Amino acid sequence: MSGRFLNKAGADEIVKALTIKAVMGKSLFSANDRILIAVSGGKDSSVLAWALSAIRPALKFSYELSSLHISTDFCACCKKSTLAQRLEDWGIPFTDLFVPVIGRLQEGRKMNCYWCSTQRRTELLRYAVENGFNKIALGHHMDDIVETFFMNLCSKGRMEAMPMSIKYRKFPVTLIRPLGLLEEKQVIACADKLGILKTACTCPYGINSGRRVMRKQIDVFTGGSGDVKRRILKALAEGDRDYLIG
Repeated sequence: MSGRFLNKAGADEIVKALTIKAVMGKSLFSANDRILIAVSGGKDSSVLAWALSAIRPALKFSYELSSLHISTDFCACCKKSTLAQRLEDWGIPFTDLFVPVIGRLQEGRKMNCYWCSTQRRTELLRYAVENGFNKIALGHHMDDIVETFFMNLCSKGRMEAMPMSIKYRKFPVTLIRPLGLLEEKQVIACADKLGILKTACTCPYGINSGRRVMRKQIDVFTGGSGDVKRRILKALAEGDRDYLIG
């Protein structure tokens, strides 16, 4: 990867430029949309919130931003007061919602990432619908999308990734991923410059996740090349289904 992507001096401008490119190129949102940002307190969703606020002047159309943090009964590392203040500084209202993720487990079941994700996503959707938001923004970046593709390919035999925009069939809400053109390294550099990195929280259940294993495997066969990952992303967006087995 080019060294300029790792230089935090210009990291914020790179994030803004690629977020604008994603928003406009993929038509992620438009005038008068009400966008709910899912903020975990981690680097990705925090950079996302900052970016969506920072690109307002460049987009030249009006849209509303708000944020929702879902607190759980297993992780208390997020510095919510710091997160709330940060979002307020960026002009983004903050709401904290408690969800007893472990408390909802059926007897004999163990806590895992999939269960937590479904519980939080359900509450996120419910809150968005009840409060009139038509877009939900998530902080997934390019590496997340590529990793998800290979995880589904290898573990499920399915060619599925994370769409940068997908409308729910049962809900009047569209899910968007405005950081989809950014590598994680670029997000980290931006978070470092903004002073977010040292206060970002991490999930205790994600330390030994299958995603981390797949990330290492992808780094091996791509050689850590951002250009290779971008070509994979391009293939996922533009691949010709006529050339698959069928």
